[in-house]
Amino acid sequence: MYHEWAAAAESAITTRHLRRVWGLPGTVLGRSGWPPSPDQRVHWHWNYWWQAHLLDCLIDAQLRAPSAARGATVDRFISSVRLRNFGRWTNDYYDDMAWLGLAMQRAGRDIEPLLAELRSAWTPEGGGGIWWRHNDRFKNTPSNGPAAILHARAGETERARELFEWMDSTLVDPETGLVWDGLQVDSGELVKHIYTYCQGVFLGAALELSEVDAAARTVRAVGVHCARDGVLVGQGDGDGGLFAGILARYLALAANRLPPGAEADTARELVLSSARACWEGAHEAPGGPLFSAEWSRWSPATDLSVQVGAWLLLEAAATLTSNHTNGGA
Repeated sequence: MYHEWAAAAESAITTRHLRRVWGLPGTVLGRSGWPPSPDQRVHWHWNYWWQAHLLDCLIDAQLRAPSAARGATVDRFISSVRLRNFGRWTNDYYDDMAWLGLAMQRAGRDIEPLLAELRSAWTPEGGGGIWWRHNDRFKNTPSNGPAAILHARAGETERARELFEWMDSTLVDPETGLVWDGLQVDSGELVKHIYTYCQGVFLGAALELSEVDAAARTVRAVGVHCARDGVLVGQGDGDGGLFAGILARYLALAANRLPPGAEADTARELVLSSARACWEGAHEAPGGPLFSAEWSRWSPATDLSVQVGAWLLLEAAATLTSNHTNGGA
């Protein structure tokens, strides 16, 4: 069931969104909206970090049901990212670069240019951690979380642990166990917005570093505060369309990696219940299902981010109901 749903999501999103870059043969990226606006048709607003998650989904699908054609698409996609980014892998946002690094690492590609950027972003200001973007004074979970995961998977565990410990000591609400957004370094102000994104990447970092207690605490907090009737809450379209899908990815890893018990069971059921709600709430559209920005009810949104967020969820659910895994997603 979940395998079929993930396959249908793949078919729908690749049919509606994957197109050549500037009409060039051998290229492919995801259009940022559907139906596309004129600027989206030429990948003018191409949303670098959305593409990283779309690449991750293609890799998930290749692990679920390997095919030579999809493998070729992954290769074209990776080269197209660099082409559209004017010959570079990097940009100004450290979280974006961490996400691309995670996806490219799973595809077996060289990620040293991205790792070098992340290494350079660490400073002792504000107690440690990396910046959100170049020439900025904000340090946050959305950058430190995926960077910690990437450093850990690259064998740079000391840096990964420094990032994790900075988040754990600075950005975790001691009352709820939820992870806050970030720290304005100059003023010392904690930005206490709660995003599903932040819970997901902190959980992922904890799992990579075998911080079992922190991972279990986060799963408990998510179950209480980030779900309604067992379904993860959405956070709109635009960038927010990816947030719950990111959390679902790392909840699925938690379900497989935490010791058997309440937290592993909670993580598993959050993913599967959300997947059922997401699928049942989808509407038919050309190419296949069109997913809602809010999985528990219909909330129209045609941004690529929302559709990829749902695809992330359904691939995560598929890993919990079969013998295959998502390869350390």
